[in-house]
Amino acid sequence: MTVADVSVRVAEREAIKEAVELGPSPSATEAQHARGKLTVRERLDLLFDPGTFREIEQLRRHRASGFGLEDRRPHTDGVVTGWGKVDGRKVFVYAHDFRIFGGSLGEAHAQKIHKVMDLALASGLPLVSLSDGAGARIQEGVTALAGYGGIFRRNVAASGVIPQISVMLGPCAGGATYSPALTDYVFMVRDISQMYITGPDVVQAVTGEKITHNDLGGAQVHSTVSGASTFLYDTEEECLQDVRHLLSLLPSNNRELPPSVPCDDPADRRGEALSR
Repeated sequence: MTVADVSVRVAEREAIKEAVELGPSPSATEAQHARGKLTVRERLDLLFDPGTFREIEQLRRHRASGFGLEDRRPHTDGVVTGWGKVDGRKVFVYAHDFRIFGGSLGEAHAQKIHKVMDLALASGLPLVSLSDGAGARIQEGVTALAGYGGIFRRNVAASGVIPQISVMLGPCAGGATYSPALTDYVFMVRDISQMYITGPDVVQAVTGEKITHNDLGGAQVHSTVSGASTFLYDTEEECLQDVRHLLSLLPSNNRELPPSVPCDDPADRRGEALSR
């Protein structure tokens, strides 16, 4: 292969990467915004310091067949994984892309998450999940369900070792709900976030009760009734800003002290005030 051939290949790769970062299609992005939600990369831009995010396995695609999957093999497979910096400190992340298969989890999707979770635990660094997915990708059957098992096992292994923060930013069902329940903090946004084991249609079919997505597992329910949500916000921007703030207060792992900030307020100021 000549130098010219290599240059052509590099240019092709860069063009593919640019297309991947734009998303599957303009219409899919418009639909995401119409739901009042940000895209996955808009969320990552809010979470991390500018220019610090580094993506892992951006061009990964699934290898499943059947149910038409062999004709639909988008890059990233519906999840963006990697690391970046929050106030100068490294943090790992995985973030569902609802525009691709509804953010559902298949084999390749799960393996990307497993990899970033392993890296976070091995590095002793916080892990943030931006959840916006419809649970297991049913077309991939037990392979998808096994992928969730690997996530849960890693959640338990990392518990008490590194901070694990779940940010719910869409209709998350099944396995997409179990994993956040195993983490340290859960953030939700009104009228956007939902967490439930199964959706309203199944509830109605089994019990006869008709219920909305928000009444079943919305942010208000989990912040006031179930207690599953630690923090509640009106917008994604406010939510992700407070995720950054929480990370600034936490140590990177259980063998470090929390970050400290020099303070010019005298330590004995209270004593001075009382003596007056």
